[in-house]
Amino acid sequence: MPSMLDEATRRQHKQRNLLHSLLLFGGMGAVLALATWLIWGGAGVLVTAVAVVALFALAPRLPAEAVMRLYRARPIDRSHGGQLLALVDELSARAGLQSPPKLYVVPSSTLNAFATGTRGHAAIAVTEGLLRQLTMREIAGVLAHEISHVVNNDLWVMGLADTMSRLTQSLTYVALVLAILNIPGTLLGDPMISWWPILLLYLAPTISNLLQLGLSRAREYDADLEAALMTGDPIGLASALRRLDRLTGHFWEDMMMPVPARRIPVPSVLRSHPDTEERIARLLKLQIRPDMKQIEVAETPMVTMVGWGPIEMRPRYRFPGVWF
Repeated sequence: MPSMLDEATRRQHKQRNLLHSLLLFGGMGAVLALATWLIWGGAGVLVTAVAVVALFALAPRLPAEAVMRLYRARPIDRSHGGQLLALVDELSARAGLQSPPKLYVVPSSTLNAFATGTRGHAAIAVTEGLLRQLTMREIAGVLAHEISHVVNNDLWVMGLADTMSRLTQSLTYVALVLAILNIPGTLLGDPMISWWPILLLYLAPTISNLLQLGLSRAREYDADLEAALMTGDPIGLASALRRLDRLTGHFWEDMMMPVPARRIPVPSVLRSHPDTEERIARLLKLQIRPDMKQIEVAETPMVTMVGWGPIEMRPRYRFPGVWF
């Protein structure tokens, strides 16, 4: 994929995002290794590492099509969503994918998009609400962001992180059992083991979950960068993020106390996605090379994908009048 950013800027962003991912992923591994070492020693660490690999390799995974059926998503065909499919084809070619992800629409008024599957067999779902609310330029940024997750193997990375987190979660029950067994000895003045390892075992899942959320946020930053590389248009993705942040939620949430309730920011460490304003600020700082053209997006009228009536489009001035 040819770089559409200034090479120094691109290298700086890639190195920072890669370092964050390595540190967070390594932190999750360190927490799991330390927790198992406290119980079984060095042999326990080795057994746990083998267990993580085995669970991740052998765990049943739903095919991309099955995941889409769970969401009642429908594949987009050329006759109704040709411009969207053409956009995915162009973005996939720029990203270097041998086969473009399949595109589905979810019959929901929420504003969301996600990717699933593997790099060689991926699927992207967008909701009807997102198609109604965003311009094609903004939709191009969102699709490029999801394709970036596929290209960067983020689905694989987050799947492995989830396996490690779930295995660490099981240590909570071990800590509870050890605590129960340790109480009689503590009352008699001769505890079986120290309480500090038990406390660490109990807190290990929480620490691992926080690191997993941090890893997710780091991968989101990287996907934003790759999306800007694909489209040559970081402003389009920034506009989509700003619009999604403004439209997400319901009006009655603004009527709850304290007002406005849904605008109270969640602590950053508890988010799976970075703060929207920070993502927008990073995108707007990117320096696009002047010799690279942004992707051409056709803003043509679009019919609904799921039978709700025409998708709302902004008026387009065409001879001999106004088209929608």
